[in-house]
Amino acid sequence: MKVLKLMFKNAFRHKLRTSLTIVGIAIAVVAFSLLRTVVTVYNAGVDASAADRLITRHAVSFIFPLPYSYKDKIQQIDGVELVTPLNWFQGVYIDKDQFFARLAVDPETVFKVYPEFILTKEELDNFKKERNSCVIGIEIAKQYNLKIGDIMTIDGDIYPGRWDFVVRGIYKPKDKTIDGTQMFFQYDYLNERLEAESPMRANEIGWFAIKIKDPNRSAEISVKVDKLFKNSSAETKTETERAFQQGFLSAVSAIITALNYLSFIIIGIILLVLANTMIMAARERTREYAVMKTLGFSAKHLVGLIMGESLLISILGGGLGLLLSFPVVDGFGQAIPKGMFPIFYIEPITIILAVTAALSIGIISSIFPLLKALNTKIVDGFRFVG
Repeated sequence: MKVLKLMFKNAFRHKLRTSLTIVGIAIAVVAFSLLRTVVTVYNAGVDASAADRLITRHAVSFIFPLPYSYKDKIQQIDGVELVTPLNWFQGVYIDKDQFFARLAVDPETVFKVYPEFILTKEELDNFKKERNSCVIGIEIAKQYNLKIGDIMTIDGDIYPGRWDFVVRGIYKPKDKTIDGTQMFFQYDYLNERLEAESPMRANEIGWFAIKIKDPNRSAEISVKVDKLFKNSSAETKTETERAFQQGFLSAVSAIITALNYLSFIIIGIILLVLANTMIMAARERTREYAVMKTLGFSAKHLVGLIMGESLLISILGGGLGLLLSFPVVDGFGQAIPKGMFPIFYIEPITIILAVTAALSIGIISSIFPLLKALNTKIVDGFRFVG
């Protein structure tokens, strides 16, 4: 008990130095949490991928369209449960800074293939009935203060012209790992206008999402789909949804890797900051440790005193850093456009890593001063002038 009391007194003997060390650790933990969150949200689409979904796109590039007629042919393949077409629309809502996914879809199948987007039966029925209706995510509704019946006007860029959509549904994500910042509208609304204004672009789709009966047959079914359209004018590439998402990430894989490494370099910086503080403290107390040894304090008392002080400082800094991380990450998530990072929150693994790092650093930082205190002879300790 006396050692514990002495540990607390020693830790705050130099209040300014200890406070600055705690603040330094806290800032580093905040930076670590923010970087780890950016890395995890980059991978959120991959992690949220369903094992029973395949994606079929143009074999040359994702930007090339596929014939809409492929839908029925894919549906006939053994093992395929349901096929839904999707088409990237883009356009400008309010201004070019308001970015979120806008997709033309088949209202009859899209929410069956993507059951993680939860919509009431009434909303789905209304979406199917009205040609220029749309469904938006709950986050989009909150951001733009939209409600059922409101009009969303989008200026087309890929598909020129003025497009008016009536909000007939607001979907809720199944959980917080699912994107709640998308907009879906009927493909028929887009296609009818293309048939009238740009017939060469009509009856084409961006990609198909395929729900399969058995995830273990994904490779087999993928081969069958691609074989079906081999040597056609629009050959396909079919892969799991996870592989499809990873393909998008490959373009920024170097950035993700760099952020990953940087987050762990920050841990090293925390270690250096705390180790420096502990070494300075141990050097100043060399004579005190000699006195304690003379009075009969054993090695375990010194271990408890020095390691306990290091752990106390690291835990206080780590705890403060974690407390600050939540508002900082939340504020960062609010500051960036929703479409850039639709999901932005601290995952439990980030908290576990931060806590583990704080405890580990507390122990490691105490090793050198602890060894010095244990190995310094009593006579040498009394002679030391620091």
